[in-house]
Amino acid sequence: QVQLAESGGGLVQAGGSLRLSCAASGMIFSINTMGWYRQAPGKQRELVATITSGGSTNYVDSVKGRFTISRDNAKNTVYLQMNSLKPEDTAVYSCNAYVCILGRTDYGVYWGQGIQVTCSS
Repeated sequence: QVQLAESGGGLVQAGGSLRLSCAASGMIFSINTMGWYRQAPGKQRELVATITSGGSTNYVDSVKGRFTISRDNAKNTVYLQMNSLKPEDTAVYSCNAYVCILGRTDYGVYWGQGIQVTCSS
């Protein structure tokens, strides 16, 4: 019913930048909060950043000042601009979105498949 497709991951040296994109498609009526999460090998998945439909943002402390989340509501797309990357940012990054499907009144959460970000020292 709803698909989230991430792009923009890859390999970068420490101090470099990457921009992740996540586009939602399908039977979408509206999207509330969108977010980025990451999971490093051997660690639990953690919240990186979220953004509401109104543009309010929230970040995990470790990325504040380096990462910026944004969205284009017309394109149902959320972005994560990652600057000053560190080796400890290496992880699989996944996006999610709270989506109200056409014909329904409640919101469900949907996830992308994840994309690898690797930062080498």
